[in-house]
Amino acid sequence: MAKYKRILLKLSGESLAGGSGLGIDPGSLNAYAHEIKSIADQTIETAVVLGGGNVFRGLQGSGKGVDRVQGDYMGMLATIINSMALQSALESSGLKAVVLSGIPIEGMCLKMTRKTALEYIKSGYVIIIAGGTGNPFFTTDSAAALRAVEINADVILKGTRVDGIYAADPEKDPNAEKFDHITFDEAYSKNLRVMDLTAFTLCRENNIPIIVFNVNQKGILYDILVNNQRKGTLVSKHKD
Repeated sequence: MAKYKRILLKLSGESLAGGSGLGIDPGSLNAYAHEIKSIADQTIETAVVLGGGNVFRGLQGSGKGVDRVQGDYMGMLATIINSMALQSALESSGLKAVVLSGIPIEGMCLKMTRKTALEYIKSGYVIIIAGGTGNPFFTTDSAAALRAVEINADVILKGTRVDGIYAADPEKDPNAEKFDHITFDEAYSKNLRVMDLTAFTLCRENNIPIIVFNVNQKGILYDILVNNQRKGTLVSKHKD
């Protein structure tokens, strides 16, 4: 029996770009749609928040002549582009999917409200929540944490390029210690960059655990959520 009944999956925009880092790679898009379908088919209620860095990253734009606030709004629109692409891929796989957004665009996506999100997710839809928080100066990590709280998610799964949280960057230090389970307080005291501080605090205060995992490992979502395998790193308020 699955431990978590309702989850929020956080993916970076770059994960959709494949190896290029820019744009949307069809192979990567369909692979993630397949991963999501594997758990949705097991009646795990699923919400997804995507970043937009493969299209536009607001903070970087502010150093290239784009006003910070304007750049953040452009980044929010980038998340809507990614979310629409994922919606299409999920629907092609046979799932029901809807895009809700902090910045609604008539004809493209609905306004994100807690009531609307809960209605759709309880009706068997994968809900893809775009547009960040709808406000500048907040990352998509913060948006993911906020939306997880709003929909009463049991856990946030944060996909990364590595298989968990390490004491140092494992891509630079092959001997870096990996943590299998760590508390919020330990992660904070060790200055481990799990999510940004706003997101991290929201999760801690609302007792929503975070699982950090390698998003490119085939079958990983099914293993974690259906087979209940301990993979990646679990961050929670207390250790078992």
